[in-house]
Formats: sequence, C-alpha cells, structure tokens
Amino acid sequence: MSNKVTRRHEDLVVALQAGVRGSESLSRHLGVSLVTLRRDLIQLEAEGRLVRTFGGAVPVGGHEPELSLVQRKHLHREYKEAIARAAAALIRPGETVIIDGGTTTAALAEKLRGRSDLRVITNNLQVMATLSGEDGIELVMLGGAVRRLSLSTSGPLAELTLRRLSAERVFLGTDGVVAGRGLCEASNDQIQLKELMMAQASKIYVLADSSKLGRSAQQAWAPLDRPWTLITDAKAEALQLDPFRQLPTVTVLCASDDGSIADS
Repeated sequence: MSNKVTRRHEDLVVALQAGVRGSESLSRHLGVSLVTLRRDLIQLEAEGRLVRTFGGAVPVGGHEPELSLVQRKHLHREYKEAIARAAAALIRPGETVIIDGGTTTAALAEKLRGRSDLRVITNNLQVMATLSGEDGIELVMLGGAVRRLSLSTSGPLAELTLRRLSAERVFLGTDGVVAGRGLCEASNDQIQLKELMMAQASKIYVLADSSKLGRSAQQAWAPLDRPWTLITDAKAEALQLDPFRQLPTVTVLCASDDGSIADS
C-alpha cells in the first residue's frame, strides 16, 4: 500500500472519530471520489478499523441506528429486486419455505405471486399482506411481538409455533453478514428466531445486497455453522466476496438485474 493511500486511510479514521459520517461528507472532507471512498471503507472494515453503515461508516464500537421501514424499502431497491428474482427461481412446486423479516425477503414474496402449490411460513407482515390473496399459496404466520421498525414478529410465541414446523428452504434477511462470524441484527429476539428458522430448514439462504457484506453495525449475532448460500447482487466487489468464497461451507450467488446468476 502506498504512503498516499495509508495517509488517506488515517485521515478517514480521524474524520469518523471527529463525527463525520455520511459518504458525501466524507468524500468532500477527504477530497476523493465516492468510488475511491467506497473502496477505502471496504478495506478499512476488513482490517477491523471501522464499521460500514447505510450511507457511510462509524468508528469501531459505534452503533448504527436502525432505519425506518420506508427508508430501507427504497434503499438499493434494484439490487433487492435482482436478489429476489434469483431466490424465487430456486423455489419448486410442492415446497414449504420459511421467509424471514426484512425488505429483501418482502421483495421475494412479490416474486411468488401467481405461483401455486407452495406453503410459506413467515414472521414478515409484509409477506403476509403480499401473499394473502394468492389461492395457490398456503400461508402460516408466526405470531409474537411485532417490531414496528421491520413489521415482523419475534419472541417466545413465534418460536413456539416454528418448533412444530419444518421447511425445505429458509430465506433470511439481515442487517449485515460477516464471513466466519454470521448475521448481525439489532435485537436478541430477532437472532434467536433466525437461529431456529435455520434449524427447521433443510437449506439456508441469506439474501443480502452488497452494502451488507462485511457489515457488523449491530450487536446481536447468529452464527452460520451449517452449509449455506449467500445471494447478493452482481455489483459486489471481489474484496467483499473473497472472504465468503474462501469458506468451504458457503456458496456465493451473484444476481444480475434480471435475476440470472452472474459469474461470482
């Protein structure tokens, strides 16, 4: 690494510690393009010196506030649509699938409209609203406490119902996914339900756009101990994907805009 890049990285960390947060502000402060800034953020997060967030970064130890559902629904929408198309193509007639909370998983439900001979188990109220009018899809809603920020349920009641069910596939949303560590979320209740969803399904899929790869901005974690598949968007960079590719238990799928799988 050149001395110029090293100095820029040091300046970036100092700026974060001083309270500069957003990508636009950091780009102006450092006098670099957004493309260069993004690469620097990815590199520094890989080194454990910062945590990338939606639209910027925070110093290590910082906690990212959760965005509202409306904000998250429109964030990276085209990536989420591509991931949802790729995920929907994996689901076969006659299967039972678990669909987790989140906006990317909600986009998956939209791609299942018009399908038949499916059973969908979900804690996602957006999924329930999307598929409730589909005669060919049996819906099972996991009860429990409703998180207003995500319009999803969790807690003991949801877990009690899920323990009596099983599925061929589970499709998980996440605030961030780190190779070798797992999924991060804002609350332990969310994590406990995700762990149970994985235990009750034969195959595990994590739906995460490229902004969530390597992100550890929340403080509750679910390890990914079994073989699993990461479905992300084709804009993900090699630096983000390589830590996942190096794990023998992980299959990486990168979805193009039309939902087809690009070379990963």
